[in-house]
Amino acid sequence: MRNKGWFFLFVFFYGISIGAVAQNKLKVKDLVPKYRVWLEEEVSYIISAKEKEIFLQLSTDKERDIFIDAFWKARDPNPVTPENEYKDEHYERLTYVNKFFGRGTPTPGWKTDKGRMYIILGEPQQIDKYENEAQLIPTEVWFYQGKVDMNLPGAFNLVFIQKDGFPDWELYSPVRDGPQVFLRFHNQDRVDYESIYRAIFRAQPALAKLAVTLIPEDRTTLYQPSIASDILISRIFEVPKKIHDEYADKLLRYKDVIEVEYTANYIGNEYLIQILQDKSGKFFVHYLIEPKRFSLELYEGTYHTTLEMSGQIKDDRNRSIYQFDKELPLRFNPDQFEQIKFRNFSYQDAFPLIEGEYTFHFLMKNRASKEFTSFEKHISVPDSDTLSLSSLLLASSKKESPYVQEIKAFKYGADQYYASPQRSFTQDDDLIILFDIYGLSPELKDGGRLRFTLEREGSDIWHEDVPLKNIKTTRQITKTLTLKDKSPANYRIRVAVLNRGGDELVRKQGFFYISHKRSLPRPFVNTEILAAADNPVYDYIIGGQYFNSGSLSQSRSFMERAYRRAPQNLRYALGFSQILLAARDYGQIISILTPHVTGEDVDHACFNLLGQSYQALEDYPHAIQSYKAYLDHFGTNLKVLNNIGECYLRSGDEEEALLAWKKSLELDPRQENIQTKVKDLEATK
Repeated sequence: MRNKGWFFLFVFFYGISIGAVAQNKLKVKDLVPKYRVWLEEEVSYIISAKEKEIFLQLSTDKERDIFIDAFWKARDPNPVTPENEYKDEHYERLTYVNKFFGRGTPTPGWKTDKGRMYIILGEPQQIDKYENEAQLIPTEVWFYQGKVDMNLPGAFNLVFIQKDGFPDWELYSPVRDGPQVFLRFHNQDRVDYESIYRAIFRAQPALAKLAVTLIPEDRTTLYQPSIASDILISRIFEVPKKIHDEYADKLLRYKDVIEVEYTANYIGNEYLIQILQDKSGKFFVHYLIEPKRFSLELYEGTYHTTLEMSGQIKDDRNRSIYQFDKELPLRFNPDQFEQIKFRNFSYQDAFPLIEGEYTFHFLMKNRASKEFTSFEKHISVPDSDTLSLSSLLLASSKKESPYVQEIKAFKYGADQYYASPQRSFTQDDDLIILFDIYGLSPELKDGGRLRFTLEREGSDIWHEDVPLKNIKTTRQITKTLTLKDKSPANYRIRVAVLNRGGDELVRKQGFFYISHKRSLPRPFVNTEILAAADNPVYDYIIGGQYFNSGSLSQSRSFMERAYRRAPQNLRYALGFSQILLAARDYGQIISILTPHVTGEDVDHACFNLLGQSYQALEDYPHAIQSYKAYLDHFGTNLKVLNNIGECYLRSGDEEEALLAWKKSLELDPRQENIQTKVKDLEATK
């Protein structure tokens, strides 16, 4: 894997900025006709409340077109083909109902009760009409079966009635309308369900039972209207809206930070995050993400793609504390592809993070398929001096890692742990529980206990207490349970710290599932091997995180440590210099950066920081020299030009100051402060 680079915000800020979601919301009537018709007529019965809300937050027609594309893709039963069978069928139904169901009424076909049911359910298996019964109002019965995939009964009926004097066909509800509505002549003040049932039966036996229930297998009372029928109708209305509409949230959140060709192609994922403390004392965020779909391109016998990953950590004040961008090229020959093509893909990585409360935003793009996936998760890095438990990592296996010193996702100590975001196990697996304890006092260590409790379906089935003094280390504590004697079910494992008196002080829990299957598919994993925990790169990263959080003294400590251990490293020199600039330690900046301004591999920030430092020390000739070197190497920069002008003015050379500022105004004449300075200088001549 190639790492594109670790950057923190005060040096570079070219990465993503995730998290801002549009707040302005249009009203439907404010949409142009094309989108108003789409929302109110074409998809009114199948769009979820969330999808509608997000659609109304979009600000341009281009965004709305992208959303509509994504809307249909989310419903495509076979996304690998160019056809979208669901969309095609939907518009065929819409055309049909507008042609046939609005006849003879002022109501357009899509808006009729018949039209709504046809759009949602399609053509019924059978239609029976009762329109010439002297004692009964016109009635039409639609029979459906085979809709169990929609979470509906195996067989059911829909009944439409045409009340006297009204041309529209209304959907009948046994509870809301009551069986008496079928009778043309009935005393509405007196409702005797048995008498009504018998009257309908005499007129048309097939309708008597339907007047009470729409579900043939409904074991309701003989004459009383069944509430199950109303539940059925309510469920039918909601069926097309039961869609994984997460894509809509993601489209709104990422529409400004990803390319247009990706925006309509969101795919879901499973992810897992674990935060544990390394033996060096640094906290690392270990994470994995498994996209629901993983696509590769075939070119000249090789299956390939490139994944682009972007991550951002924001604190509770919405400040960006850390961000990263990485690329992962993947290449597989045909034999390798055969081994992985039916398995999920798991991307795993880790990074250090300072203590605090954060939101972790992660974005992955697949260049081959132009698909993207993401997650946003609140994470907490604890104060290690305060009593707490880490979250529980539930792993199905572990093995000794060949990477002894290196940092690797879900590697703790010498062992590599294998955990699934689905938290699924077989009876042949072990349950390995891994966690840390922080802030354990000597008194608690001597007299306290760890209690492990296993719960199945609400009942405790096992527990074990372990004296804390028997635990050699409070880091990377493991407990292994065999699952051979555990039946397939949902479980909860609890770990608690108890004091000498048995009081529970802190607790963590985790949920998992034991499958009835003898084996479960495991993903193929790609994970990066990172430097050992004592590598200065982590001091550099942590120093940047402290700087972005406003902790200058802690930032300086870590960044200086990184620089002192590798003074030849330009990134570390620049990072430390940025902090020294904030601390106004200009002389040290000059001594640090001067060795780095020779040779070909020069960073523009070196000349800029040197120029600012010399300027602050009122060494204007060296400041001008540094700023001009910046311009020679990297081209025009307004701020640098303005600083050169200021340095010339301070050193008494008004002509050169005017030249610099006039050049700056040629590039951007809107600079009012520079305009004022130029006018003041020209007025003195």
